Amino acid sequence: MPYLDYAASAPLRAEALQAMLPFLERPAGNAASQHGPGRAARAAVETAREQVADLVGAAPGEVVFTSGGTEADNLAVKGAVLHRAGPAARHLVCSAVEHHAVLDAAAWADADAGARVALAPVDAVGRVDLGGLAGLLEPGRTALVAVMAANNEVGTGQPVAAAAELAHAAGALLLCDAVQAAGLPGVDMGRHGIDLLALASHKLGGPTGVGALVVRSGAALRPLLHGGGQERGLRSGTLPVAAIAGFGAAAGATIAEREAGGAADLAALRDRLLAALRTVEPGLVVNGRPTGGAASAPPDPPGAPAIPGLPGLLSVRFPGRLAEDLLLLLDRLEVACSAGSACASGAVAPSHVLLAMGRSPAAARETVRFSLGHASTTADVDAAVAAVRQALQVLAPSEAVG
Repeated sequence: MPYLDYAASAPLRAEALQAMLPFLERPAGNAASQHGPGRAARAAVETAREQVADLVGAAPGEVVFTSGGTEADNLAVKGAVLHRAGPAARHLVCSAVEHHAVLDAAAWADADAGARVALAPVDAVGRVDLGGLAGLLEPGRTALVAVMAANNEVGTGQPVAAAAELAHAAGALLLCDAVQAAGLPGVDMGRHGIDLLALASHKLGGPTGVGALVVRSGAALRPLLHGGGQERGLRSGTLPVAAIAGFGAAAGATIAEREAGGAADLAALRDRLLAALRTVEPGLVVNGRPTGGAASAPPDPPGAPAIPGLPGLLSVRFPGRLAEDLLLLLDRLEVACSAGSACASGAVAPSHVLLAMGRSPAAARETVRFSLGHASTTADVDAAVAAVRQALQVLAPSEAVG
């Protein structure tokens, strides 16, 4: 089955499975125990911590393991807000296209922690407006600014380093949700000035149920979970050793892939997909600004900095076809893709990302997201295009909208 939904979850890498097996085939010791099995578990955790740190240019001691990207974002948002002494200093600024793990955590802070939340606007390709962001900051009061590395629905890269400069000038921390971009094209915590970085193992080809919040030394958070004091006291709970070992191995494999030019290879494969889809549907419209390739989206505006987006992601609108109808037919033809964020599957409302970019609700409902990754092939792409052609032939014009 051609799988083009890596942005939702990547297939498990062989390296990750091999790293996990020793801790699945025999009882794994508690990584906090002092006996032999415990020491072996601790060694595996610390090896993985180093691998994850290397992935994002951080120090191993800054990596705090969590249950995934959602928990990491919640710890960052809520922990930063609650650390502030009172409501006056609990001001948050988030880009309007953040993942719901950030936006919903911010909404909680607004409703239950006395925080005030402002949403920074984005342009037509989904890139945050730095002028608009700067105008929302309140020096001495803004606790956190959230700007993701690259958007999970349309692939657009964000000006994280510039946003970090603005946040720091206002006395705020910069949270970067790098769940999608940490692999390819990659994120460097130090170079980009990031204080808090959210990661998820399964987006890299590791197991589900594990992720990390990378917390820059000196960045203060209030923990949300209390108990044994694991993970520098920021995230209590017995560590899932097998999952963490798999996460680390996936991070290591991703680094090797990046160094071998994987981003360019993936962009070329995505551009092959786009070029072929345009022969099937000449009226197709690309959303966002993914990285590289003349066949991708229109170029950045004059004077805008070149910011890498997601090389394997393609968000396209099929005018006159409801995405839910097209996806149903593609699934019957054994092609896996999605309409947007998998976390919002089943939602009736159109994508908040596309609406923030100025798309109409009708246009948002005509959008399909294809995403490629470490095991994608030209055969997958060609089979998907053939299936789209067949599906569009089935969808009669009378069924089209707008």
